[in-house]
Formats: sequence, C-alpha cells, structure tokens
Amino acid sequence: MDDILLNTEVKMEEAVSAMEKRFNNVRAGRANPAILDAVMVNYYGVDTPLKQLATISIPEARMLMIKPFDRSSLNAIEKGIFEANVGLTPNNNGEAIILNIPALTEDTRKEYVKQVKAIAEDGKIALRHVRQDANNEIKKMEITEDDKKGLSDDVQELINKYNKIIDEKLKAKENDLLSI
Repeated sequence: MDDILLNTEVKMEEAVSAMEKRFNNVRAGRANPAILDAVMVNYYGVDTPLKQLATISIPEARMLMIKPFDRSSLNAIEKGIFEANVGLTPNNNGEAIILNIPALTEDTRKEYVKQVKAIAEDGKIALRHVRQDANNEIKKMEITEDDKKGLSDDVQELINKYNKIIDEKLKAKENDLLSI
C-alpha cells in the first residue's frame, strides 16, 4: 500500500518539475540561459545541444553572451538560434554571439502570463492522470473497502498538496512576468 503512495508522490513531483522546466522557457524580460536549452546546432553534420558547444554567460541583466569552444562553429550556432525560433536576434562579433533581450511590452507580458497559465493547467492535468492511475491500482488491490477508501483519501491529499504547489509556482511566475 505504501508503494502506491510513494510511486504516486514521485510521479507528482516529476509532473511539477516538468512544469517548472517549461516555465523556465518563458522569457521574463531578463537574461536566462534556460531559454537556449532547446537550441540545437548542426555541428559537423550532427545536431548538438548549444550547451555542449559554448559557454553561456550573462554580462548584463538583458544580455546573453555565447562564447563557443571552437570559433569555427559561430555561424552554425547563429543559424541554430535562428532555427530554434527563440524570438531573439543573434549578433555575431567574430568571437562570441550576443543576444540582447528586449524589454517586454504590456501585451507581451499578458501573452506570456496566458502561456504560463496553460502550462500550469497542463501540470494539473498530469497530476489528475497520476491520481487516476493510482486509484485504478487501488481498485485492483485485494484489501478491505475501508482500506481502499483510506488509500484513495491519501492520494487525494497528495493531489491537493501538489495542486497547491503548482498554484504557488504559477503565482510566483506571474509576478515575475508582470514586474517591470
């Protein structure tokens, strides 16, 4: 019985962490290297994550600097950033690529808040799927009805806990996006 609760909690934690990763990809108007996590660069015919080809630093609050380990890969990195469609224009100075993060307009902020709310809702849906799976496992178990009810109540307490965590993280991200 404890295995079901433990597995359920682990899956719920994974759902929340996946949601947080998606939150990091939503720009907040300041430099965050996480927005480049999805960038793949065609490096000698092999799609390679940008992180493996360069160091990414934040010299200023609204600037990312990408300094490749191999300068000959600058053009490929620039092309990879364009193709990833991260909404930033790379500036190649011959040694590094500079990405200037533009200030967000009010409309853009509201659009990002909508995206974040949709991501949070996806996280809650994932939690509900985990609860459904746990409840199906509980129904299959050969234990008393009272024990099944108790276990189902424990699973419900878990989902309430993780829904609250998602709501808190959503509120924090919204505040982050709406602050100037």
